[in-house]
Amino acid sequence: MTSPAIGHVSETARWVAVYRALESARPDALFHDELAAVLAGEQGRELARSGMLPLGARDHWPTVVRTRLLDDLILDTLAQGCDRVINLAAGLDTRPFRLALPAELRWYEVDLPESVAYKQSRLAGRKAACEWIARPLDVTDAAATADFLAEATAGARAPLVLTEGLLPYLRAPQVATLSGLLRAAGTRWWALDHWSPAMLRLVNLTMGSELGSARWTFAATLGSFRDWRVETARSTFRAAARWERSPLPLRGSALLPEVAPGPRLDRSLLWCGAVRMTPRGDGVAG
Repeated sequence: MTSPAIGHVSETARWVAVYRALESARPDALFHDELAAVLAGEQGRELARSGMLPLGARDHWPTVVRTRLLDDLILDTLAQGCDRVINLAAGLDTRPFRLALPAELRWYEVDLPESVAYKQSRLAGRKAACEWIARPLDVTDAAATADFLAEATAGARAPLVLTEGLLPYLRAPQVATLSGLLRAAGTRWWALDHWSPAMLRLVNLTMGSELGSARWTFAATLGSFRDWRVETARSTFRAAARWERSPLPLRGSALLPEVAPGPRLDRSLLWCGAVRMTPRGDGVAG
């Protein structure tokens, strides 16, 4: 029996960087990330060669499309007055270096100490487009996360928190705790990739043996985030078909309209996409 390709969840950042690099090399690239290959390193390329790809896709189109959808949401949120970005479990994300960001923007990000040290060493001498502040932090440590959020949101009028690729690796109580911490810190917007419970089961079924300790553990309907109002939801399948990244049998998704947030979207079993939420009420995500 072969061992899983992923030994620790933090290793997923390496192969995600590989796919960003592959996309960037395309003539019709959805984005350009010149630093992705630098950050992926040989370990990332080895993980990519291990075959950890669903649906036979060699360019991992869901990850590529997710990146572009969240790029667009971040830029749109900045246009709406966002003056601070906070990226939790940032991995090897390079948006502070590759997006057209205001020079005065302060961009905070955190990840596990080893990940932060590796990223800073690989990016030494590179200049971000804005003020980039990286901190070591385990986001499952509620007290430490609360302290960090207090620092990161200080002086901000309309902060955006990004949790790309984070929630599926948490458990429901941890997501509920994080939801409360974000609201208590004065988060104006929360951007994330969302996966329905059926999608979680599909991912673990098709990729579970390779994911190893990084098997997904959390998914919920958007309606279960009762303390948040869904402002924007963009389907990965629809965008992938429109941008000709998904397999041919799924290209018909380009003809489907976006489903507005609400009960109908919650009933969509195989839905995943990029979501932006704003706080409301006193409920708790569950």
